Amino acid sequence: MNSLGNVIDKSTTLFWFRRDLRLHDNAGLYYALKENKNVLPLFIFDTAILEKLEDKKDKRIAFIHQSLHILHQQLAELGSALLVLYGNPVELYKTINAKAVYTNHDYEPYARERDKTVQGILEAKGSIFKTFKDQVIFEKDEVLKDDGKPYTIFTPYSKKWKVNLSAFFLKSYPVESYFKNFKKISPLEIPTLTDIGFCEVENFQFPERVIKQSIVEHYDKQRNFPAIKGTTKLSLHLRFGTVSIRKLAQVAKKKNEVWLNELIWRDFYHMILWHFPHVQNKAFKPLYDHIAWRNNVDDYKAWCEGKTGYPIVDAGMRELNETGFMHNRVRMIVASFLTKHLLIDWRWGEAYFAQKLLDFDLAANNGGWQWAAGSGCDAAPYFRVFNPELQTIKFDPERVYIRKWVPEVDTPDYPKPIVDHKFARERVLKAYKVALS
Repeated sequence: MNSLGNVIDKSTTLFWFRRDLRLHDNAGLYYALKENKNVLPLFIFDTAILEKLEDKKDKRIAFIHQSLHILHQQLAELGSALLVLYGNPVELYKTINAKAVYTNHDYEPYARERDKTVQGILEAKGSIFKTFKDQVIFEKDEVLKDDGKPYTIFTPYSKKWKVNLSAFFLKSYPVESYFKNFKKISPLEIPTLTDIGFCEVENFQFPERVIKQSIVEHYDKQRNFPAIKGTTKLSLHLRFGTVSIRKLAQVAKKKNEVWLNELIWRDFYHMILWHFPHVQNKAFKPLYDHIAWRNNVDDYKAWCEGKTGYPIVDAGMRELNETGFMHNRVRMIVASFLTKHLLIDWRWGEAYFAQKLLDFDLAANNGGWQWAAGSGCDAAPYFRVFNPELQTIKFDPERVYIRKWVPEVDTPDYPKPIVDHKFARERVLKAYKVALS
């Protein structure tokens, strides 16, 4: 491991990478370099987060590690280095004596608490702690209703978002102008995955860090069909900031409003999590916490394994288990199935997605699951219950997607449906009615 005293002194400003693993168009990095010399980039493998990950072959950690190596190479070419540490940030910052620490905002409850504590530690030593908006276009209180309250419905929020959008909010940060202010230092050693308690992930291809213009242009027509390449698969890169949200929004504004709306949904859910942090554990609408969930463990296991007897649901779950990705339309179908057909608490599904999704993001994952359950802001009405067969007819009519992931679908080996659609619909409507009355 790198000895901190040898690389950080009172003339050093740290830029702390978190959800922004890129040198270009990075708000916090821009200000760190513009306002200081001797800027040393830092990444911390946060044990408070890592210790909650059960799978030691977690592909997300491998992706972060891979992205750090790219940064390591880019910084070495600039005559600088990337310092990578492993531990609890709060404890590590107690041992760090830097001039300042710059970083970008993180809106999740854990991160907010961590950053507040780190700020206190640094300021007690006379160090500066500055954070900046980088991973969204609009945050916190930047898009509010006329009465100054936060929106809780997406459509009016998106309209105000678009009204507020000007060239200023899409402008890239010219970080390159200040590359000369990186600390001049020999490359530092990056801990291996084994060093931090994880395993190498072999023969796995992560989605490309490329904005495919042709997909964006046809997104509104193709996005709902899981058998075709109709989505950009950039969500992983957005999650870890290996692409800039401003760059994506620039493209979306020119090319496709429906794709732009997807980016606005992302801002919306981050805003909701900021203003209503209780959604992390509870329903946005408190009445929905009264639902008497069945929470049948065998049904849940069948759902997790893609063995429900509903082909479109099973295809989605198997795609998720194998690749860490699931098509957005199918995410809605499988979430509706778990909460409505099986009457299993949305938090069970949210937790499973959190474990498996490469692009897992607390705000978006929570927002999507609460939408499906009907318990969230802007939720689908509780009586909307997706019919998996009708969804298949509409969005995978040739069953191409289904056959790819459920090859035994038309054989005796494929299980019978674990619940009848009509029966399940009547059961869930009754359960919701009782809870909400």
